[in-house]
Amino acid sequence: MIIRRRTGFWDAGRVTSAAQAPPAAAPPPPAPRPARPPFVSRRGLPTLLAAAGGVALWLAFPAYDVWPLAVLGPMLLSLAVHGRGARAGAWLGFVVGLAYLVPLLSWTGVYVGAWPWLLLSVWQATYLILVGAALPFVQRLPGWPVWAACLWVADEALRGRWFLGGFPWGRLAASQSDSAFTQWVAYGGMPLLSFVVALSGTLLAAAVVHRARLAPAASLAVAALALPVVGLLLPLPAADPEAEQVTVAVVQGDVPQPGLDFNATRRAVLDNHVQQTLDLAERVAAGQETRPDLVIWPENSSDIDPYRNPDAAEQIDRAAQAIGVPILVGAVQVNDDDTLGNLAIVWDPVTGPGQTYLKRHPVPFGEYIPWRSTLERFIPLVEEVPRDFVGGDRPGTLDVNGVTVGDLICFEVAYDRLAGDVVDAGATVLVIQTNNATFGYTDETYQQLAMGRLRAVEHGRSVLVSSTSGVSAVIEPDGEVVAQSGLFEPAVFVEQITLRTDWTPASRLGSGPEWVLTGLGLIALLAGMASSRRVR
Repeated sequence: MIIRRRTGFWDAGRVTSAAQAPPAAAPPPPAPRPARPPFVSRRGLPTLLAAAGGVALWLAFPAYDVWPLAVLGPMLLSLAVHGRGARAGAWLGFVVGLAYLVPLLSWTGVYVGAWPWLLLSVWQATYLILVGAALPFVQRLPGWPVWAACLWVADEALRGRWFLGGFPWGRLAASQSDSAFTQWVAYGGMPLLSFVVALSGTLLAAAVVHRARLAPAASLAVAALALPVVGLLLPLPAADPEAEQVTVAVVQGDVPQPGLDFNATRRAVLDNHVQQTLDLAERVAAGQETRPDLVIWPENSSDIDPYRNPDAAEQIDRAAQAIGVPILVGAVQVNDDDTLGNLAIVWDPVTGPGQTYLKRHPVPFGEYIPWRSTLERFIPLVEEVPRDFVGGDRPGTLDVNGVTVGDLICFEVAYDRLAGDVVDAGATVLVIQTNNATFGYTDETYQQLAMGRLRAVEHGRSVLVSSTSGVSAVIEPDGEVVAQSGLFEPAVFVEQITLRTDWTPASRLGSGPEWVLTGLGLIALLAGMASSRRVR
């Protein structure tokens, strides 16, 4: 009788020949590693791609203005990151930020040296680390080019708010003041414009990734190219043919010399603007110019406090009485606690100084020193700002001879909220009072002018840029520059503009598009991280 026994753990005493042993199960084949496209598989090539993307972004901005290159920033970063992890993505995002922001912000160090410029540039570049680290996660999701473009908007939203109030200079949108993409800004503001530029780049990146499949790649490329075409076709709100028109004069008096000591002879700066206005008054009296309804002087046109210095007040009075209309004067006010105020004053030819606007967003390390008592022990450079400017708390809407002016002082033009607030408060024309003398013959003034052009299209308002030394300009609501000065030369523009009261979609939506796009980007990031966890 043959007894069949089951073999198992308890049969330790039974010897089984190799021939009788059941065959061992074959180990499962190793999971294939994600295929990396050949253009990112070589060592060092992703970093070169990222650096090229950053340089392309820089060249898209003024004064180079090669606007199509802005698309290459998001495109090349997406390609460099594709198939890699978050750590590699973080490094590649930082490379893009350095290659783009270090040269873009070089004007910040023209008179104060390399350290402030490099510290600011490196700090701003660190925000791109977040985009680079997040891209590998969202690239796991269907429709990833959309989510990747949302991440660019989210990153710019953070950079424009944190920390010390943020510094939104150099957003993707700001490179598109005169491009096929420009008119998107009227429908969702700077955030939507940045999104569309980034989306065009990420769609092209997806087309390259899927290049082996002709139909999807072609569809993605067509979608990317359709975005600027649609931008050209988007209509801008037309002005009411019965809208009120006024004549404005923009005065650029110039300064004795560029640099941090531009106001060492402060009386000379004030005298320059007084004299230009007196000369304008003579031409008006002779019938050579139309009498303006209001006159705009720039930021720091009177660095002498006219409330404390009767001589300065007398000179401004003299100019206002000669031209016979109110002047919007940029002045420095000395407060009782020895702090300063960057002030705009409506100076009437009869009643003298009236309504004022105190700059809401003083520039950290430029107009005030955070943590002064600590920093001045280690950084002698902070002594260049011996007294702190304080900020105001209300929008810059002013009544200048019956015209509701929305005033933005210098860098305030870069902040969406500050520009939107004055339009919400009823501004029918926007004014940018600025002093570019502290940045010499650099690209800063052209980058600022580009943002002024975008604000004009975004809110459908004429924009008057008045600078001490250039570039001053008159900008139509469609972004066209109808008058522009050169650098460090006196200039006076007398132009007729239409006062607009209608709102663009961007004005109505306010910060809504930015919050929606930021939220979509963060949701996609969380979904991508969850997907990555499941795969592991």
